[in-house]
Amino acid sequence: MASALALVVAASGATVFAQSASAAPSTGSYYVALGDSLAAGYQPGVGDDKTGGYVGGVLAHLKQTEPGVQLENLACSGETTGTMLDGGKCTYPEGNQVAAAVDFLKAHSQVSLITLDIGANNVQTCATTNGIDMACVVKGLQEVATQLPTIVGKLRAAAPNARIVVANYYNPFLAAWLLGTDGQTLAKSAVALQEQLNGSIASAAKGIDAPTADVATAFSSTDFTDMVNVPPFGDIPLNVARICQWTWMCSKQNIHANDAGYAEMAKAVIAAIPAVPPTSPPTSPTSSPTSPTSSPTSSGSPTSTSGTATSTTTGPPIITDGGASGGSNDEVLVGAGIAAVGAAAIAGGALARIRRRRD
Repeated sequence: MASALALVVAASGATVFAQSASAAPSTGSYYVALGDSLAAGYQPGVGDDKTGGYVGGVLAHLKQTEPGVQLENLACSGETTGTMLDGGKCTYPEGNQVAAAVDFLKAHSQVSLITLDIGANNVQTCATTNGIDMACVVKGLQEVATQLPTIVGKLRAAAPNARIVVANYYNPFLAAWLLGTDGQTLAKSAVALQEQLNGSIASAAKGIDAPTADVATAFSSTDFTDMVNVPPFGDIPLNVARICQWTWMCSKQNIHANDAGYAEMAKAVIAAIPAVPPTSPPTSPTSSPTSPTSSPTSSGSPTSTSGTATSTTTGPPIITDGGASGGSNDEVLVGAGIAAVGAAAIAGGALARIRRRRD
């Protein structure tokens, strides 16, 4: 288990292509999904699923009251706040994901909802075989704190009356708990700095009068008290159990959500969708949000539900985890053992991509 958890890697560097968002305006309504591999619906061994994941669940919810709503998923696996603004991870005709989104929003006035998750990949590369790069951790968190307000500000300016929901992150590195005493210390250390990352996300969202989808609380991220029996691990804390049950971390050593986890993420996003869109642009967000000083309240044990949609969508195609179907191979960081897991945990619960073990 220790060896498997040590496979901490950079997010996929595969270059994919996005359809231009400069199409003629449509009279229909749209759901615009933005962000990283979670918004892209990534599953290990399968790749991106732009109409699945939590986005698919949110789309299915919207279709209950807006049957004609169409999905525009521009998410990019491996995206950081920096590449989202400047490009370099995925290829968009407009140059970057934010520019593609802004062009689409300006060309389509009927936007029902915009969702965004971004920031985890800013810190995941801080774990290397050479140890913990704390300067990297600090730099990554500062990037999120300064660049995310710029991102959401551009989205709000392009769609002043659209509903925008910004999602925070669960903490897959709670799985280090399974490694014994040292791992349990690391798991507890992960929580405080996860809150710094999620605090920056909440501050940026508040700056544009947008709610935060509290994925962290949905996954009971701070609940080390309640115990749950999860075979074959036995009795483990609820927050660790949620990672084992709702992600691939404990079974495939991959941080991405499974179907149950994506369904829980969808529920958190749906719960945060405002009933009424804003009527006027809010004040521009500040560039230096502060971190929270208290832990989020645990949500207990939500029941998993499923929700997917089969709507067609434009944007980058499916990326598989490997070169066979067009995706490039990730560099595997091996040999750091539990120290590498600890570095990822210290990075604030960032959702580093952990490459599945090859046969």
